[in-house]
Order: sequence, then C-alpha cells, then structure tokens
Amino acid sequence: MKNAFVLAGACAASFTCSVLNAHENHAARADSHAPIGVMADHMHKEGEWMFSYRYMHMAMEGNRDGDRRLSTAETLAAGPGPMGYMVAPLKMDMQMHMFGAMYAPSDKVTLMLMVPYLETEMDHETASGGRFITKTEGLGDIRVAALLPLYDYQGGKMHATMALSLPTGSIEEKDQTPASMGNEVILPYPMQLGSGTYDLRPAITWSKLNQGWSWGAQTTATIRLGGDNDRDYRLGNALDVQSWVAWNLSSAISVSSRLQWQSWQNIEGADPAPSVNPMMVPTADPERRAGRRTDLHLGVNWLSSGGHRLALEYGVPVQQNLNGPQLEVDSTATIGYQYAF
Repeated sequence: MKNAFVLAGACAASFTCSVLNAHENHAARADSHAPIGVMADHMHKEGEWMFSYRYMHMAMEGNRDGDRRLSTAETLAAGPGPMGYMVAPLKMDMQMHMFGAMYAPSDKVTLMLMVPYLETEMDHETASGGRFITKTEGLGDIRVAALLPLYDYQGGKMHATMALSLPTGSIEEKDQTPASMGNEVILPYPMQLGSGTYDLRPAITWSKLNQGWSWGAQTTATIRLGGDNDRDYRLGNALDVQSWVAWNLSSAISVSSRLQWQSWQNIEGADPAPSVNPMMVPTADPERRAGRRTDLHLGVNWLSSGGHRLALEYGVPVQQNLNGPQLEVDSTATIGYQYAF
C-alpha cells in the first residue's frame, strides 16, 4: 500500500491542467476559481499578486471502527490490554487559519506560500467516568510551491506545480491529563501541530469553463520524505481525489458541489514519550490512524468587479472507514477571502 501512495505521487508529478474556453474572459467569472476548499487551481500573469485568507473548521464526534460507530464503552473495551483502554476520545474541534500569497514574477512561473495557524481541542472520558480536555495552538507546517506552465493549445492550458510542506509545526505539544499529576506531558499524534518531516505534495488538477457552468477534478498525494522525525515516527502517506461542478447564477455569484475522497496510512514508528502510550488511549496508537473518507461539499462564490472574492463551503461525510477506534468527522466548513491585483 505504501508503494501505491508513492507511485501515485510520482505519477502526479505535480501537474496542474486547466482547460479554458478561449472566447471567455474567465477572470470576470465567479466560478473562474475552484471552490474555496481546493488549493493551487490557477496561475497568474506576470506581475500579478493574490493574497488569501481561509478559516477552516472540522468537527469530530464519536468513534468508529471500520464503517461501524462505537459507543464510549465499546471504545474503552477495544483496548489491547485485559482492562481495555483507560481513556476514550469523545470529540475534537480543529480550527485552521490559513494565510496565503501567490506572485508571478513572469508568465512562466507563479510562486505560492501557505501559512497555517492551528487550534485544536479534544474532549476525553476515562474508564472511571471522569472527563477532561486537552488543547493545543500554534503555527502549522508552512507550504511553498512553484507553478510552471507547460503548454497552451487550442484554448487549453496546462501548468506543473511542485509543493513542499516544511516541518515548522510543533510535534512536542504538551498539556495536562489526569495521569500527569498536574504536569504537562507530550500529547498523542492528533493533537500535534505538524508532521515533523518534509512532505512532498504533488497534484494533478483539471478544470474547464463552459457557458454558464464549469467543472474540475484534482488528485493530490502527500509523501513523507526521508526517515522518521525527531520524535521517532513518521505520519502515513495520503491520497486525495476530488471533483466539482459550479454553476453561475450571475457574473458575480456561483454555487458549487464537490465530492472528495481521502485515504491515509498508519503512522510508522512511535513517539517514545511515556505519555504517548498505545495501551492507554487509541489516539496514541500508531496502528490505529489509517482510514478513508468521502465528503460531499456545497459552496458559494462571490466576485466583485475590483478583484475581491468571498467564498463559503460546507461538507459532510457520506462514507467513512477507519482503522479504529478513531474519531469520525461530522462536518467541515471553510470561509475564505481572496484579493488579486
């Protein structure tokens, strides 16, 4: 399976294909950009800038093993020891503030920078019925990319993108737990802010503007480069496949529908911290992190004549299969602002 993810990433080779009707001024259409949840879908002309801000919220509640939901009692009983787990996660809220910039020093290259700031909160229940919350907050992994055009033929355009995620997010986030006796301890993997590794993120994106509507599709691979991080583990590779359709209600407003499928692997290695004990809680078990999920998103785009763009997208899962017990996703929401000049 690991080789399949690496092969998918290599085949992606970070190509982005955009096919546009030559007779349309696509920059003046609300659907000239993909839905706000899609990254790096377009290039810019020489000297152009674009700044963006996205606020993303993911709500997770309840545990799942395979495609079956588990009660808290079932989650606790699923532990590997004779007593089961001592702690079960109940729900998690993740908020991300993503600041972005794109600049084209020439028609032949567009540079991109994405800077995330994360806030996470997870509720837990102990085997004795106690409740506690852990929180983390800080800078995530910064992403840099270069977008390069390949050809322009009969109205079709293709560009290549190479993106690299930098290990700027902390993997040593701490908080207090009932077992820590008032001290802060290293938290399990989902509460960390970064991967701790350099990650290659190649993608293939196709899009086409038609009279009054548009469509697109994208495949993205996440490949963890090198060996383990400084905490002796490496997050699993991942694959993301999505497609969307957008309809123009006017030149300024469009609505969209997007279907997204994601698959990710288990963690390799393990954090040596005593507090990250796979016998205590499933979030600390590197063998219970893989899964796949399909989400349906609905969105709206608004474009002003001055280059300001506002967008909103809301998504819910239509299928989840998790190597659990693992918290399932209930919903995702993204609101974004973009300004190009």
